[in-house]
Amino acid sequence: MVILFMGMGLYVLQRTAKSFPHLFQAMGLLLYTTQILLLFVVLVVFRDTTLFDTRTFAFTLLGATVVWVAAQGRAYLKAKIMYVEPEGSAPGDSKPAASGANS
Repeated sequence: MVILFMGMGLYVLQRTAKSFPHLFQAMGLLLYTTQILLLFVVLVVFRDTTLFDTRTFAFTLLGATVVWVAAQGRAYLKAKIMYVEPEGSAPGDSKPAASGANS
């Protein structure tokens, strides 16, 4: 269940980042909050079920969510995301980037 919710969220967030990069951070926060609320709703709906042990289910969901968030954080820290455009890399810029001792 966590993989389904978080995986769908990651997919939606990637699509949003491509289409609306200026909304990326706000969308990430909204999406994460929505996922946690949906997991809470699932726990409330299955609160009195006899199909499975609800306490084990709740702790499994919690543990899997924590592992997912930790893995996302680690992946973000390991990603080589450039936040500054290097000189000379703009489209149509014919001037090569400076290198060597004179730069």
